[in-house]
Amino acid sequence: MPSRSGPGCQVVSVGARLDVGTVARLRPRLHEAVESGDGDMIVDLSDLEMIDAAGLGVLVGTHRRALRAERRLVLRGVPPRVMRLLAITRLHRVLKVELPAAAAA
Repeated sequence: MPSRSGPGCQVVSVGARLDVGTVARLRPRLHEAVESGDGDMIVDLSDLEMIDAAGLGVLVGTHRRALRAERRLVLRGVPPRVMRLLAITRLHRVLKVELPAAAAA
């Protein structure tokens, strides 16, 4: 179940893996979070160690679902290796990535 952070904002934490073995459990949680709230939906990737094409696909699919619901998907705590992968695949142009507080200042 997603936890809420602030008015209308939801946070869904992803564990250490976002891959073909975990997307079947995570996809319904993300979809429910999109459909049950409003405002930004934050996906916390700070514990993420491994992501594959299936994991990227779930993020893109959730982003599209959020747009249809007039919401915004925001990735928080993106590890540097994952950020490089988003840049290589050019998904950093599609998915909103929250900058760390130190970088935003």
